[in-house]
Amino acid sequence: MDLRHLRSFQALAEERHFGRAAARLHLAQPALSQQVKQLERELGVTLFTRTTRRVELTEAGLRFGEHARTVLGDVARAEDDMALLASGASGRVSVGFIGTATYDVLPRVAREVRAALPDIELELRGELLSPQLVAGLADRTFDIALVRPDPQSDRDLSITPLRTERLVAVLPAAHPLAGRRRIPLSALAGSPFVMHPSGHRSSMHARVLAACEAAGFTPPSMIEVGETATLVVFVAAGLGVALVPEPVRSLGLDGVSYVALSNAPTIDLAIATRADDDSPAVRRVATIIGASV
Repeated sequence: MDLRHLRSFQALAEERHFGRAAARLHLAQPALSQQVKQLERELGVTLFTRTTRRVELTEAGLRFGEHARTVLGDVARAEDDMALLASGASGRVSVGFIGTATYDVLPRVAREVRAALPDIELELRGELLSPQLVAGLADRTFDIALVRPDPQSDRDLSITPLRTERLVAVLPAAHPLAGRRRIPLSALAGSPFVMHPSGHRSSMHARVLAACEAAGFTPPSMIEVGETATLVVFVAAGLGVALVPEPVRSLGLDGVSYVALSNAPTIDLAIATRADDDSPAVRRVATIIGASV
């Protein structure tokens, strides 16, 4: 069944006049008449009664009109949906966040994407480590990831720096330095550290160790935890001190004090996508994230 015939039927059913229906469809009147006759032959019923002055729907025409409205409505919705998809205004986009970007970036991204692109199905997952996120991009668990850039990152990824963050000290509230406005990192020499996982499981671990070594010491002991929120909880419990990117301050928790560091070391935050991903929705969400960070 040709959609042109359905549209011709609907126009004639609404106008009840061949001339007006043909003008509405930008067709010659004989062409419209021929399309209606073809549809009637295909269905095996008469849809209209015609007189010299008026066109009326038959009982079959009234029944068929219900089907035609449903089909054409579904087609219009499908066309609109595909237009939104092609423009990047709809679709599904999955975004993963490293733990330290979960607290300030994730809520803002959620608000701004939903305000700008309400038809996007946005999936957000926080408290992950950069290697997990890179693997998730490769296996298509994620379309976009906020990561700590690594020179050894997969060449199949497109990585764009977003911002540079200062590291701050997280101290138990009872720590002797907790009330200070600013301290040198060397003041924490001799303190046990709570850190993100070692090896290739976290980029933060190596960055914190390098900062301590530059300050002239190596932590005497370390407790490793996978999630930034858990790291801060462990500090609150008095199990050690920690270094975290400054935005983690937004994770309010009793029992800890965030203290600025003199000549604070820094770490970068970047947005990563698959280099071959040509999804308009992914591009639009990535643009919003880049503008909001």
